[in-house]
Amino acid sequence: MLTILAVSDSIGETAHQVAVAAASQFTEKVDVKRIPYVKGLEDVEDVLKVADECENTIIVSTIITVNVREYLTQKAMEKNISVMNVLGPIINVASTILKTHPTYNPGAMRQTDEVYFKRIEAMEFAMQYDDSKDYRGLKNADVVLIGLSRTSKTPLCMYLANKGIKAINIPLMPEVGVPDEIYEIDKKKVFGLTINPLRLIEIRKRRLDKFHRITSDIEYAGDARILEELDFADKIMRKIGCKTIDVTERAIEDTALIILEKIGYNNKK
Repeated sequence: MLTILAVSDSIGETAHQVAVAAASQFTEKVDVKRIPYVKGLEDVEDVLKVADECENTIIVSTIITVNVREYLTQKAMEKNISVMNVLGPIINVASTILKTHPTYNPGAMRQTDEVYFKRIEAMEFAMQYDDSKDYRGLKNADVVLIGLSRTSKTPLCMYLANKGIKAINIPLMPEVGVPDEIYEIDKKKVFGLTINPLRLIEIRKRRLDKFHRITSDIEYAGDARILEELDFADKIMRKIGCKTIDVTERAIEDTALIILEKIGYNNKK
């Protein structure tokens, strides 16, 4: 078993495509994991923690920032992990021919069409960090949505992504709790989605009917369960001190407009 870590100080699309192309040449199992936004030395340490969890690892890097790239190479060598910087050799040869130094600007290629690629980056971000797949996205998010299941967190993240806003959503469940990191970020970018309990019961029952789920899933749409979840969510939102938005009778576009106004989106355009 081999794992290729596609590491980048941007969204990691180039590193990921190179890693996937290499993996496709083998019939044996090769797993590819993308690790974006490796911008500092502490992020490198996170990469190495992931590598430690894998049996055999190769790192494919498109990190531009020199000190971060060199630190990754040094630390990986200490662990006998091979690191290949995809852009390094090309940049060095081009620099020699042009007799000039590169700008070492992460993500410079995407500036060809800044607005378009900002949207793509935001969509990649929303998909990667959807439903708490990875809490590391919290520090790089423009917006953090918290709320119970079926409060439109995911579609709202995708709508915001279409505006170029990197949004991550954290589902609130009494049994799971929330990551400690959520209390460390700016509460102005955290938005709690609330909903009328009767409306939530109706939505969840419709979902169960749609997928023909019965017996063990009945609690999911039960009155007592939903009241318990709502109470838990209210306590978390109060503790964070974030802005709350009632989505009961509100379209996704309307909710997004409130968020965009609060983060000053129109002022940044």
